[in-house]
Amino acid sequence: MKKILLLLADGFESYEASVFTDVFGWNLFEGDRTTSLVSVGMHPTLACTWGYSCIPMKQLKEIQLEEFDALAIPGGFEEAGFYKDAFNEEFLSVIRWFDQKNKPIASICVASLAVAKSGVLKDRFGTTYRFKNNPRQDQMEEMGVKVKREERIVKDRNIITSSSPETSLDVAFLLLEKMTSRENMLKVKERMGFSV
Repeated sequence: MKKILLLLADGFESYEASVFTDVFGWNLFEGDRTTSLVSVGMHPTLACTWGYSCIPMKQLKEIQLEEFDALAIPGGFEEAGFYKDAFNEEFLSVIRWFDQKNKPIASICVASLAVAKSGVLKDRFGTTYRFKNNPRQDQMEEMGVKVKREERIVKDRNIITSSSPETSLDVAFLLLEKMTSRENMLKVKERMGFSV
């Protein structure tokens, strides 16, 4: 069984996390059943955007990274305190560990800034939130990333970054494909009602 670590920062966007739980959940019932997903946070209860709260399955201090085969990170909002956790050294060290092991890292929207902040995207390609007059792509560039400003999703070796919440499902399906196969991903996608 391949294990995916869903790393949640306080202030994460619930939709961006739910795509991973849904896609990998569906894989357990309608796909090849070879993956499991574990939500992990740095606090017993996490605040999400828009008034939700979340109890992660595990605390970061309780897990062994060696147990996991891939990392998924949803973005969040500065106003909800997202960067306090996402830019925390403990959080960033998880990203570095997965990159050092060349394991897949999938980030959505501004979660890509945490990936950039960790240093693993220096002189590599990536993207982050790209809405007009928003500073996030400039910030990413200042962190040493070669930003592909017009791309929805950017893949650079083991790392997937994306430009907005709109990309969320596509990122989750890309990660499922990396962890299983294209054939299996398309089967799950079809069973979920999407055109393939």
